[in-house]
Amino acid sequence: MKQRRFSVLCISTVLPLMLYGAAASGKSEVKGVAILDHACGKVAVKQMGLAHAGKMEEANKLTTQEMQEQWKSMPAKDRTMMSGMMKEMSQTEEQYSAAIKANGLLVVDGPSAALTVKKTTKDKNGSSTETMTQNLKIDGGQCLVSR
Repeated sequence: MKQRRFSVLCISTVLPLMLYGAAASGKSEVKGVAILDHACGKVAVKQMGLAHAGKMEEANKLTTQEMQEQWKSMPAKDRTMMSGMMKEMSQTEEQYSAAIKANGLLVVDGPSAALTVKKTTKDKNGSSTETMTQNLKIDGGQCLVSR
């Protein structure tokens, strides 16, 4: 009987501390379709679509000031090369939205967030996993793509 009381006492003391620690960390996770309703999800999808369409100037307006300045300081030939790579590697808004719905995870930690989309494909040779991550910064109600 004493052992059971001790267990109950330990659980009633430790559990609230553990829950408080999780809440105090400020981390939250948003999965799937709910990401598309979050400010960061909306910005991530828009920025991806603009990059895919080759509209780099518009896409860069959805990035942090630091990233915008870094982009502007690059030589024109480097911006052209990076634009081509970004266009080739990005997806349309529709494709990215579908990928987020199926496999998206948005982790918000205070003023920072990370949107990760993992896609696993299986075939006769085995399986492979493709992971795409966008880092974001939250400032008030605004979310911008960051490094």
